[in-house]
Amino acid sequence: MPQQKESNQFLAALPQNIFSGFVVSLIALPLGLGLALASEAPPISGVISAVVGGVIVAIFGGSNVTITGPGNGLVVVLLTAITTLGHGDLQLGFAYTLAAIVVSGAIMILLGFLRLGILSDFFPSTAIQGMLAAIGIGIFAKQFHVMLGNSNEDGGLVELLLEIPKTIQTFIVTENHNFFYAGIVGLVSLFIMIFHAKIRNKYFQLIPAPMWIVVFAVGLSYFFQLVLKQEHPIDKAWLINIPDDVFSNLAFPNFGKAFNAEFITAVISITLIASIESLLSIKAVDQLDPLKRRSNVNRDLKALGLATMTSGFLGGLNVVTVIARSSVNVNNKATNRSANLFHALFLLAFLILFQTQLKMIPLSALAAILVYTGYKLAAPKNILAVSKVGYEQLVIFFATLLTTIFTSLIIGILVGIFATFVVHIIVNKGIIIFVRNTLKPNVLMYKERDGSYYVSVKNFSSFINFYRLKNKLNLIPEHENVVVDFSRCRFVDNTVMENIHTYVEKFESKQGNLEVVGLDMHGAGTLHPFAPRNINKTPQKDSELSLTKRQKNLAQIANDFGWEYTPFVTGSIALLSDFNYFKTRRVERTKNLLKNGNDKLFDVVFTEGAFIARQLIRSTVFHVKVDDPIPNFTLDKEGLFEYVKQFTNFADIEVENHPDFNKRFYLSGEDRQAVLDFFTDEIILFLESNIYYHIESNQNGLLIFKKERLASVKEIKAMIDFGLRFEKLIKETAYVRA
Repeated sequence: MPQQKESNQFLAALPQNIFSGFVVSLIALPLGLGLALASEAPPISGVISAVVGGVIVAIFGGSNVTITGPGNGLVVVLLTAITTLGHGDLQLGFAYTLAAIVVSGAIMILLGFLRLGILSDFFPSTAIQGMLAAIGIGIFAKQFHVMLGNSNEDGGLVELLLEIPKTIQTFIVTENHNFFYAGIVGLVSLFIMIFHAKIRNKYFQLIPAPMWIVVFAVGLSYFFQLVLKQEHPIDKAWLINIPDDVFSNLAFPNFGKAFNAEFITAVISITLIASIESLLSIKAVDQLDPLKRRSNVNRDLKALGLATMTSGFLGGLNVVTVIARSSVNVNNKATNRSANLFHALFLLAFLILFQTQLKMIPLSALAAILVYTGYKLAAPKNILAVSKVGYEQLVIFFATLLTTIFTSLIIGILVGIFATFVVHIIVNKGIIIFVRNTLKPNVLMYKERDGSYYVSVKNFSSFINFYRLKNKLNLIPEHENVVVDFSRCRFVDNTVMENIHTYVEKFESKQGNLEVVGLDMHGAGTLHPFAPRNINKTPQKDSELSLTKRQKNLAQIANDFGWEYTPFVTGSIALLSDFNYFKTRRVERTKNLLKNGNDKLFDVVFTEGAFIARQLIRSTVFHVKVDDPIPNFTLDKEGLFEYVKQFTNFADIEVENHPDFNKRFYLSGEDRQAVLDFFTDEIILFLESNIYYHIESNQNGLLIFKKERLASVKEIKAMIDFGLRFEKLIKETAYVRA
């Protein structure tokens, strides 16, 4: 029956997946051609990559709504490999690069079998952004000249950037018609990319911007041929070159340099960037998936490796998971991998049926698509976004960016990782925390009696050891309640903060709840929710600068209830010393005070034991002030007798005619009869009907708490509700007794 249901769901969603695959293919066609050209590879190699990737990954992959094909991140790497391995002979260089692509695919398969998809967690978020910006600048620098009709510019990345003003000037004053018309087509194509999203006509938006460029370029060619009866104003050398018989003109790999240092470097570079781009894209697309399914990353790595090997043998580029086309796929309501397959089949149909039209597209039109793509990767707003997380992140960003530009992607990402580690050492004022704790387990997870999960993180949590926390969270069903406690953690970096935010969204989408607690004592440098948190950095009092999401939620609770909220409380609250529980414990500090008259709810940090047995404990307690004196008593769950015995010398009090209450609760007090008089039938029924709390009375008030850990916002709401209802019931029963 389950298989039949899945089959019916697949068939029902088939039309939508076919449509989504068609829309994605409209984008993938010009991008595949353009990315290949940007890499100095034959244009058809980009389309081969998309077709092979779409078929193989759709069948063997482990993701759900991703699209595969040639990726932006590999343009600079492939360009370097082709030019370096060929020593000026691009055709020979491409054959050697195809061999490197095949070997790279084999390594990716091996990475999948070794379950090394986890490697994506070891790359700092800011370093990745710096690497992507460098890739964007590389694409922009090369393709800007092609967009304006000048394909003769050559040299390193910096040289290409410095030559941009000269190319602009040449385009303005040129008398070369090929140069001028190609540049005009390139500029119009760039304007289409920029302004496509601003045109709000729903029919216009059905066709993606890259496909409008194809329509414009092909339409311009037909206009000259059929209307003006003229030859195409742009020479054939400036148009896409596709063999008349594609399948008889495929390039094949040359393994002649397999043991050459340049070849090995190319393989490592291609594998590194292909793996990183794919793993990050898979992770990002999982967030976009409406069903919030988790991809099998290692299975996807194996499928991508197989597709890359096949593509390389057939003369195609690497196959990677691509975020932009995958986003379009999700937006068009694709539900499974069949959309990737249909996108590949439509591309194959275009290649067979519309070869004549494809040859009408100027190189400058495709270059415009890539110029826009490169700019988006390296846009100034991306730098601003990094600075909002923390100004120290700019050091990491620019260290990665500049190193990548002046050296290579491998060295760039390694420098980014090193720079991140150095920044973390400076922020933590020493390396000791990392030396002592990097290899130690730092994550504890257990399931509590009420069915919720508690995850405690200690020492530090950064890109270095985030995989431990991730592994624990991945074990928890997303419909459950989870509390992640960082109160024992001295430092949490922005990579962890960003990933935890992703988990929060995943749990919310499945009607679960994941809440982060324990960061209230940590300071942050900016308002950004992903800003690193450090226990050494004192939170700024009376400012929202260091408020965590939990604190903001507490402020909202106070506003909803008409209470007062003070996030930063100096000193301890004296009333705690009046309760037996805290007579043998030392209160260190209190925080997050919610106050309603004499009723107070707050977080408290206290110690118990001494010397090597000393423990630092954090909890959330609710003090309810009562109007009339009530007897001293302690109430807890019966199963916690040994625990309760620590702070009371009184015997368990049995209440007549309430055997279930006696079985479930441990009740003690100094004046046995006074306690029995207080626990009326109404109070006993109330307690039996609600969840367990530790409740202690000191005649003038009640101390209520649930666990020796910080409470989540959801638990705080429940505690307030319980305390206020209990307070009201006490008043009512006191009136009856009177």
